[in-house]
Amino acid sequence: MKNMLINNKPPKLIIGLTGGIGSGKTAASDLFAKQGIQIVDTDILARQALQLGSPLLTQVFNHLGKQLQLEDGSLDRAALRTLVFNNPTAKLWLEALVHPWVKDESIKALNEATSAYTLLSSPLLIESGQTNLIERLVVIDVPESIQIKRTSARDKNNPNLVKKIIQQQINRQDRLLHANDIIDNSGDLNDLQKQVDLLHDYYLKLALIKANEQ
Repeated sequence: MKNMLINNKPPKLIIGLTGGIGSGKTAASDLFAKQGIQIVDTDILARQALQLGSPLLTQVFNHLGKQLQLEDGSLDRAALRTLVFNNPTAKLWLEALVHPWVKDESIKALNEATSAYTLLSSPLLIESGQTNLIERLVVIDVPESIQIKRTSARDKNNPNLVKKIIQQQINRQDRLLHANDIIDNSGDLNDLQKQVDLLHDYYLKLALIKANEQ
C-alpha cells in the first residue's frame, strides 16, 4: 500500500538538499545514494518534463520558438538556458509550466520511496515552496568563486552567464539561514564523504524516532 500524504508531507522522514549552481548537490546526493538512500532529484524530473515526446516540450517550442528544437526534435537545452536567463518573462513562463509537473512527480516519488529516509534534492527547493514537503534542510555551500569555476569547467558555460544564473538564485546567505544542516563542499571528495557520513548517521536516528512516533 502506498504512503498517503499527511498534511502535505509523506509519513516517512524527508530531508531536503539544496545549494547554488556548481555547489556539488549531485556529488553529495550520490554519496547518500551509496548508503542506500533513495533520491528524488528535481533536476532529473525537470529534464524528463521536457524530454522528446513530452506535451510540455511542444508548448515550449510553440511559445518560445522553434529555434530551440534540434534536428531530432529534442530540446536544445543550452539554448534554452541562455534564453531564459536573459529573458525574465520567458523564465517565469517556463517555471509556471514545469514546476507544477515536477512537484506532482516529486510527491509521487516521495510517497513510493522505501529507504529509511528520503532525500529531496532541488536547486530551487526554497524558492519554489517545496519546503512544505520536508522536515529538515541540508544546504551544500561553497563560495561564489568556486561555483563559477566548477560550473564553467563542467558545462563549458561562459563565466558571465554563470554569474547571471547565481544572481537569479536565492542569495547565499539567505539560503544558509534556511538550513538545519550545512555541508561545506569547498574541499575534496574525501572531505565531502566524511560530512555526508556524519549526517547520514544522524538522519538514520531521526528516521527511527519518527517511525516510532507513527
